[in-house]
Amino acid sequence: MKALRAVDLVIIVAVLVAGCGQSGSRTPAEPTPAADLSTLLQFTAKTIDGADFSGRSLLGKPAVLWFWGPWCPVCEGEAPGVGQVAHANPGVSFVGVAAQDQVPAMQNFVAKYQLGFFPHLADVNASVWRHFGVTAQPAFAFVSIDGSVEVKSGLSEPDLAHRVGTLAAA
Repeated sequence: MKALRAVDLVIIVAVLVAGCGQSGSRTPAEPTPAADLSTLLQFTAKTIDGADFSGRSLLGKPAVLWFWGPWCPVCEGEAPGVGQVAHANPGVSFVGVAAQDQVPAMQNFVAKYQLGFFPHLADVNASVWRHFGVTAQPAFAFVSIDGSVEVKSGLSEPDLAHRVGTLAAA
């Protein structure tokens, strides 16, 4: 258990050092080859409502994972736009991945921004964040139907809409 707490502390320090939403402060991850998609989507988590979620449920369909924190002012600023883009693209599965806080704060954030129409994972220990290599929020992992995954941060709402539209059209 002490190792887990040390890892959590390292992540929290890394997030604080990186800053909340500093676009351009890190290089986006390279797309993951199709052969690695099934491995990358092999994770399980609980939603903020306590339901089980399997990353494998995203196999073979376009999806967007939005990595956010309920205490992050940049995440708060982009939440309405994420909701609008998700509503405008019903053919793309959206999954929120909340971390670095407790479930009630995550639930309050989702209720405040009316984002309950897509699942949000309660990634309290940031294991899903680590799995995708996310070190700062907000960030997005774009999972395409052809099997590539690309992690990006610092996207404007028009950039997000364009990327999601591209996923939907594929």
